[in-house]
Amino acid sequence: MTIITISIISYFLGNISASYLIAKYKGGIDIRKHGSGNAGATNVLRTLGAKAGLLAFAGDALKGVFAVVLGKLIGHDDGQIAAGIFVVIGHNWPMLLGFKGGKGIATTIGVMIAINPYIVAAIVPIGLIIIFITKYVSLASIIGMGIFPITMLMTKQPGKLVLFSFLLSAMAIYRHKSNLSKLIAGTEAKIGDKVER
Repeated sequence: MTIITISIISYFLGNISASYLIAKYKGGIDIRKHGSGNAGATNVLRTLGAKAGLLAFAGDALKGVFAVVLGKLIGHDDGQIAAGIFVVIGHNWPMLLGFKGGKGIATTIGVMIAINPYIVAAIVPIGLIIIFITKYVSLASIIGMGIFPITMLMTKQPGKLVLFSFLLSAMAIYRHKSNLSKLIAGTEAKIGDKVER
C-alpha cells in the first residue's frame, strides 16, 4: 500500500510542469501550442529564450529530486524506485495537462541526482559535449539516455536500479522517436533555433 501511495503522489507531482507554468507566467502562452508542442525545457528555450529554458529545466529536475527523496523517506529503496518511475510518467503523460507533457530528460536527471549523483556527473558532460559539437539537444538526450543503463551496469549498481535505469532510458528514447526520425532526415531543429510564437 505504501508503494501505491508513493506512486500516486509522484505521478501527480510529475504533472506539475515547470515548463508549462513558466511559459504561462513569462510569455502568457500554452507552450504545448508553440514550437514543437512539447511541454519541456528545450521547447521553452526555443520559444522564450535561455533564461526561461533554464528555469524550466531546473524546475522539472527538482520535482524529480523531491519525488525520490520523499519516496526514499516513506518507502526506502523500493519507494525511491517507484517515485522515480512515476514522477517521470507524470511528467511525460500528465493527466492534468491532457496527457501532453514533456520528454522526461530534466526530470530523469533530477531523479538520478537523488539516487546516484555520480552517474549524472559522468553522463551529463558527454551530453553537453554532444550539444556543443552538433547543436542537437535531442541527439544528446538520446545518446545520454542510451549510455545511462550501460553506465549503471558497468559500475555494478544493484540489480533493481539497473532495471530501473533501463525503464527510464526506454521511456526517454521512446518520447524522442519523432526527433530520431527528424535527425535521420536532417530536419531536426538545432539549439539556438528560434520558433515563431
